[in-house]
Amino acid sequence: MELTYTHNELPEVARKVIEMADSKTYLFYGEMGVGKTTLITEITKQLGLQYPASSPTFSIVNEYELENESIYHFDFYRINSVEEAYDFGIEDYLSSNNILLIEWPEKIGDLITNDYNHITIKKNKNGSRTLNLTPVR
Repeated sequence: MELTYTHNELPEVARKVIEMADSKTYLFYGEMGVGKTTLITEITKQLGLQYPASSPTFSIVNEYELENESIYHFDFYRINSVEEAYDFGIEDYLSSNNILLIEWPEKIGDLITNDYNHITIKKNKNGSRTLNLTPVR
């Protein structure tokens, strides 16, 4: 699925991403400042989170509680090796069967082996964004 959108269309884009997703794991790729966290914040809102999600850049992971499950939002920008992910227990999160929203997944190599949604966001010259979502099995 490919979508081009502006900031005003973000709620509809988040709904479509959730509808098109084949698993609870979402991997977000894109340059710094492209809008990964902004989209994730809207996705968590659409999933029922009652307060705005925030970037886990310094904490690496934020946990948000929904009524029946948790959302784990990761930002791996600051990690330097896969070993750092193991140090904070990434394998427990990956096997938790909760919703995983992962920014900079390329920093953790091939740790994600289950089904996931590959989401790439690019900023266009006119300020809009183009999102590509590909389910991976």
